Amino acid sequence: MKKKVIFTNQAPQAIGPYSQAIKVNNMLYVSGQIALDPKTMEIVSGEVEAQTHQVMKNLQAVLNEADFELTDVVKTTIYIDDMNDFNRINDVYAKYFDTHRPARATVEVSRLPKDVKVEIDLIAVK
Repeated sequence: MKKKVIFTNQAPQAIGPYSQAIKVNNMLYVSGQIALDPKTMEIVSGEVEAQTHQVMKNLQAVLNEADFELTDVVKTTIYIDDMNDFNRINDVYAKYFDTHRPARATVEVSRLPKDVKVEIDLIAVK
């Protein structure tokens, strides 16, 4: 089994003892991304749509560093702090997964790191 830690400056640094992603053979496990701007490490301002766009950009940066694409994603998990935002998050998410639709779970949680509104993790296979 070949295992590699993935890191890019194009996505936020981990804010805890974890890696941005781990590649194992042809699979990539990407840690949950929140709406941190990788340059400032500050939460992007705006509504849940703006946060979701930043999360997706961060996920894409990690995927790109590992030589993966969104079309390689097979599973995502979305954590949201308010299920009332489900449709708004879905609208943004659908722009990134237009024709390719990975398996997914969406869960409402009581709180997310840095009090963001959305966090997404994923698994990709090449």
